[in-house]
Amino acid sequence: METVRLTASQALVRFLENQYVSYIDMDGNEVEHKFVKGVFMLPGHGNVVGFANGIEQELKDMIVYQGKNEQGMALAAVGFAKQARRKQIFACTSSVGPGACNMVTAAATATANNIPVLILPGDVYASRQPDPVLQQMEQPQNLTISAHDSFQAVTKYWGRVNRPEQVMTDMIAAMRVLTDTANTGAVAISLPQDVQAEAYDYPVDFFRKRVWRIERRPATKYAVSKAVEVIKNAKKPLLICGGGVRYAEAHKVFKKFAEDFGIAFGETQAGKSAIEWTHELNLGGLGTTGGIAANKLAHEADVVIGVGTRYTDFTTASKWLYRTDAQFVNINPSDFQAFKMDATPVVADANEALTAIGEELSKIGYHTDDAYAEEVKNLRKIWWDDEVARLDECVYTGKDSFVPECLDANRECVEKYVEDTGCDLCQTTVLGTINKMIDDDAIVCAAAGSLPGDMQGLWRARTPNTYHMEYGYSCMGYEVASALGAKLACPDQEVYAMCGDGSFDMLHSELITSVQIGKKINVMLFDNASYGCINNLEVGQGNASICTEKNMLEEGVTNGIHKGKVIQIDYAAIGAAYGCKTYTVKTLDELKAAIEDSKKQTVSTVIDMKVLPKTMSKGYENWWRVGVAEVSTKPEVQAARKAIEDHLYESRHY
Repeated sequence: METVRLTASQALVRFLENQYVSYIDMDGNEVEHKFVKGVFMLPGHGNVVGFANGIEQELKDMIVYQGKNEQGMALAAVGFAKQARRKQIFACTSSVGPGACNMVTAAATATANNIPVLILPGDVYASRQPDPVLQQMEQPQNLTISAHDSFQAVTKYWGRVNRPEQVMTDMIAAMRVLTDTANTGAVAISLPQDVQAEAYDYPVDFFRKRVWRIERRPATKYAVSKAVEVIKNAKKPLLICGGGVRYAEAHKVFKKFAEDFGIAFGETQAGKSAIEWTHELNLGGLGTTGGIAANKLAHEADVVIGVGTRYTDFTTASKWLYRTDAQFVNINPSDFQAFKMDATPVVADANEALTAIGEELSKIGYHTDDAYAEEVKNLRKIWWDDEVARLDECVYTGKDSFVPECLDANRECVEKYVEDTGCDLCQTTVLGTINKMIDDDAIVCAAAGSLPGDMQGLWRARTPNTYHMEYGYSCMGYEVASALGAKLACPDQEVYAMCGDGSFDMLHSELITSVQIGKKINVMLFDNASYGCINNLEVGQGNASICTEKNMLEEGVTNGIHKGKVIQIDYAAIGAAYGCKTYTVKTLDELKAAIEDSKKQTVSTVIDMKVLPKTMSKGYENWWRVGVAEVSTKPEVQAARKAIEDHLYESRHY
């Protein structure tokens, strides 16, 4: 057996350079390319000597980018893989201790969304000779534990290379998981500092070109027959377009299935933009943050066909959205997901399953009737033509006449914002203006705050794969980082990070990276000086406004209710300090001018938009179960608790 002597780090980098994927794309073409695009690195004492040497010696085609925050760079890697429809990844390496633990949140974000990312943190010494080393957390009851064990809870595969030869088994296992359509997510391989530099005589064969096939799992005849048995009797069916439609590149097959049988569909956050919004069967966002059209049909549907969805509580409105007697057919390569909602499972690739089921439905001549088609047409009008159009044009008209979309006990914050800032833009109007003005193929990235609620319902995606929402983990701080990742995946398209001030405060470090590496992104910063959607939830359930408004703390206040002056942060100045082209927007005309000018720029931009609180969209035909107190002296909380219990009675229990 021919061998080559390399350090563990050198072997790992050489291995990554030789990993490829092959698959059939949405046009039926056979595709093969490298799987690992590159490495995000934040060096420290735990990886800058051993792993960095591996990069220096073995790097060939991969590209290395310097991160600015470990969580940020790992979220950029998540954003890249998501926009690349899980067909290519970045690896992320950090030092020991806080550097490694900073990536735990990003790993959880990846795993919750079934997005592949490879995390390679430095770890404490396997030999234990110099223990305790810098940044080592000692556990007296078990010296084999390090802080890195926390990755086990948030990854689909975790390993620790305690001997250099373990690189081989751990990396083969890592690639298996990273290319698994049913069970992919984050993979973390911890690299002890001493082992990174230790050598082994590796078989040369280990470094050969490996092609990992991303297969389209076929549906069994039995599963297809059972699905047809359910669907053929449906009078009011509903398709759910989940993220799996996009990752399986099943856009065309999904659309054809809907058209062939006249079945309307609602979109999850991950599935949105698989099909353009103008399609006559597209009812838009579905669930807690969905719109009137999809949610109304969901209430009435007798058969629900979920394609590539995990059925989160937002997709099901905490299992309240659908009739308790509705039947479900779930198409998913993961059997864990396919069996949810007590469904008839079709454990298969979306393309394969929809094609096979469609062939059988065609044989029996299944199609929805004219009354159903007319209802779908009317629902689209009510939502897209009437309600969304209205929200596009909201204008603040003064304290005595203006009714905010989210009218609750904290309505006073609207006038407080106007008085303290002099700004009165409405959030839905700003969003609608952006939607109309940016390029048809521009990509929008978002994750947390009130924007996911606005965007799932209101955003009109004109080109496939241009809506990029992380809502499996709702990770604040994902927005800017993911925009960088999306730009790396689609360098010829404009990318916009749709970001609230709360998320921007938490994490925007990779904006610096975008400037450093010349990858332009556009940060659309909605500043309402609050954690707006959480304030709506808090106050709407009968509670006081505690720690959700960014007002100055008044002397003597200890209960978290801040009612001083609104904090006015010059976010444009922050962006300018990083080297971005920036704009401060307080009027609609200023917004339009800023968007037009930003398109001409070659450097990253920040558009700091001052928008009124309580002017995001409200809920439509929805519910969300939250933990309202069962015992309270406040009548408002008591009423909110009763509403929870009433809805629980109406909901599916499993």
